[in-house]
Amino acid sequence: MRYYKPITPYLFIAPMIGGLLLFRIGPILASVVISFTRWDIISDPIWLGLGNYQELFADDTFWRISGNTLLFVIAFVPGTMILGMAMALLVNRKLRGIAFFRGLYFMPYITSMVAVAIAWNWIFSRRFGLLNNLLLSIFGVETLQTLFATDRVPPAWLSDYPFVIASIVIVSVWKAAGFQMMVFLAGLQSVPQTLIEAARIDGANGWQVFRHITLPLISPVTFFVLIISIIDAFRTFEVTFTMTQGGRLSSGSTLAYGIYQNAFLWDRMGYGSAMAVVLVLIISALTFINFAARRRWVAQDVY
Repeated sequence: MRYYKPITPYLFIAPMIGGLLLFRIGPILASVVISFTRWDIISDPIWLGLGNYQELFADDTFWRISGNTLLFVIAFVPGTMILGMAMALLVNRKLRGIAFFRGLYFMPYITSMVAVAIAWNWIFSRRFGLLNNLLLSIFGVETLQTLFATDRVPPAWLSDYPFVIASIVIVSVWKAAGFQMMVFLAGLQSVPQTLIEAARIDGANGWQVFRHITLPLISPVTFFVLIISIIDAFRTFEVTFTMTQGGRLSSGSTLAYGIYQNAFLWDRMGYGSAMAVVLVLIISALTFINFAARRRWVAQDVY
């Protein structure tokens, strides 16, 4: 204790605070400032004020990719949560070799997105893909035309709307569900078994135990998964970049991919920064709403 000084704790956390300011807070503030300028990275920025935002909200492409992003969020969030919960329930058993299946289900989450894209691009290929050939062999051309309400069959899953949205949702849910499974599994294993055994003694079936005991007890875990799923859905980029490149006429582009296109492909850094600011505001608003509403369904003291 002879060497302790009041400044000592701050010296230990100084590298972390410095990294946070330099690599997180700094770029965020810089993006906000850049969003009020026209800047092509090479020449000096020109101050536009709210010009980028006015152009943004008058741009049909922005509203199109915003709609694509909303569709993706609506499909991805419940899809990945339901699949993650289902897999967690399957592997929440004391069986020999169950650790192998837990690792197997978690494997897509840690697999390189490039490898995932190569595999799924082959599956979704229009002419030689496994999915289209399977659909043609089962239903035939005429049935597919009626089913998909289009003469363009087999569908182009990676370019045509709305198939391109469906394809990135399928791949994203398949890849992310393993992480949700692990989080839900941790919650399921923290549920007191005495409560479940007491409910079964009283005559409750499996669904009743899950609905009235398990779900309320793991509601804090469900809330955490909901928040991170919404954030991940809005900032999805890798799947779009590696598989569809936005699709035909931006039919499968999302806000994150639109930010990348404007800022780094078309040298419209100010416009791309404005899109980024809008995306951050949308995510922040939804997160605030979820936190405000959590008291209605999230158990505060579960044990």
